[in-house]
Amino acid sequence: MKLLKRIPFFLSLVSVCVIIYDLGFDQPEIIARQINVLYFVTLIIAAMALGTQYLVRETRPGYKIWIFDGIYSVLLITVFLVTLEHVSFIFLDNYVWKYLALFAVFVREYSNLKSYFAHQYLNPAQLFIVSFILIILFGAFLLMLPNATTAGISFVDALFTSTSAVCVTGLSVVDTGTAFTQFGHVILILLMQLGGLGIMTFTSYFAYFFRGALTYQNQLMLRELTNSQKVAEVFSVLKKIILVTLTVEVIGIILIYSSLSPALMASVADRFFFSIFHSVAAFCNAGFSTLSANLYDIGVRFNYPLHLTIACLIILGGIGFPILFNLMNYVKYVIMNYILPFSRKAETIHRPWVINLNTRIVVITTGILLLVGTVLIYILEYHNTLAEHHGIGKVVVAFFGSVTPRTAGFNSVDMTMLNFSTIMIIVFLMWVGGSPASTAGGIKTSTLAIATLNFFSLARNKDRVELYQREITYSSIRRASAIICLSLIVIGVSVFSVTFFDQDLAVVDVVFECFSAYGTVGLSLGITAALSSASKVIIIITMFIGRVGMLTLMIAALRKIGQVKYRYPSEEILIN
Repeated sequence: MKLLKRIPFFLSLVSVCVIIYDLGFDQPEIIARQINVLYFVTLIIAAMALGTQYLVRETRPGYKIWIFDGIYSVLLITVFLVTLEHVSFIFLDNYVWKYLALFAVFVREYSNLKSYFAHQYLNPAQLFIVSFILIILFGAFLLMLPNATTAGISFVDALFTSTSAVCVTGLSVVDTGTAFTQFGHVILILLMQLGGLGIMTFTSYFAYFFRGALTYQNQLMLRELTNSQKVAEVFSVLKKIILVTLTVEVIGIILIYSSLSPALMASVADRFFFSIFHSVAAFCNAGFSTLSANLYDIGVRFNYPLHLTIACLIILGGIGFPILFNLMNYVKYVIMNYILPFSRKAETIHRPWVINLNTRIVVITTGILLLVGTVLIYILEYHNTLAEHHGIGKVVVAFFGSVTPRTAGFNSVDMTMLNFSTIMIIVFLMWVGGSPASTAGGIKTSTLAIATLNFFSLARNKDRVELYQREITYSSIRRASAIICLSLIVIGVSVFSVTFFDQDLAVVDVVFECFSAYGTVGLSLGITAALSSASKVIIIITMFIGRVGMLTLMIAALRKIGQVKYRYPSEEILIN
């Protein structure tokens, strides 16, 4: 009986594999017909399985799944109409409907399976790292498919591009706009989305959504992966992450599309795909673009609404989901207690510290970095790369130049023409990166803030770090110091290795490239494509470490020590 229930899943799994083969290779007519038969049989059995679930009371899904299954049923009916009646739809080609339906079948059937994390074998850090490695390798395989590129791609270049997409970096050894087909661009979108949020976020959410429960071990695992404060909040946090991501990206798609001129892209479909690609790339802080010159392309170079939209998406994606949720709660609190006072109930109690200390630190640090970066770039590049812009355009481009090093990687100016002082500012911004629990990389804004506060505490001879009448824990200070030291070690080793393998490259260009790779930024001074295979591997490793974190790698590799119940006598060490 259990085997019969799993037949739709196995068929959908085979169908998804066949879809990859179907899209990746050109098919003879006879094989194409056989593939279509497999698709049709899979959809028929999926429809029968869905109907059977609702007919039997014991297997009938809960109310919350009815909306999804309603959409799911409409999608199946649409595909049957397309297949049987040869109906043509305006928005999507017939084969796209078929692929969407088969993918929906796979997601639904997979989510219904009882899956358990190997918590007895992998801790959260190890699971996080393994999931990224698997996505990167699978992405490299997909990018090597003949129909994914216009002229083929080597394994090293495919691995580099896949790592850059999954680690939401944006560095590329090939021209993303011309080297990949639309199928290749779709693969990059999926890799950026999965890399930005993590494959565990999607699989866990859908598993809980359809089954309605997770094991306690799984919830403990996900609590650490999602930075949830309570085990009971795991599913709620997962749902918020996915909903916020999709909502922001959809709004980004609409704004980007409205800012595009038909003169740039005559086709509505091309403008729509351009909007999807850049909205996902911006929110995930990836920095990939379908334009060969990125946003410095002459068609969008002076499109300031587009620049502002992408800058806002970068900021929202890089500020961190806990910060976004906390700010959303604050907005809700203000509306309910001040803007709509009549909605307040008599038992409403004032809530102190709606905005927590973590949010205050991140927002203030982010604001300072953006403001200082904008002002400095505006002054230093006024007569240089900003010379072709006028009035408010100079401010927008300077602001964009301050935002994009925060691990995004888009460029709206010629990077090779920047002044050396501007390059140093961008290097610092790339090193800092975004905020914790976000799609961004770098050492993070909170790390910089805690280290800075610690400087002032030491200078004032205070034995603790305090801010807003709160004391920052000693473990947070230790973690910040470790992250800073490890980041400099990794970047130093990366610079040394690249200069060893490519001794003809300028040191400044190599340093910039390595900081960009570690910060998962994607900006370059033009040497990425010229790197040797050995240097590409070094940058791949640097991007991976920058995304998962060197401290996470050490936690995954070293055995965790339990509670230490002793203390040695302490001694002061001479420093400075």
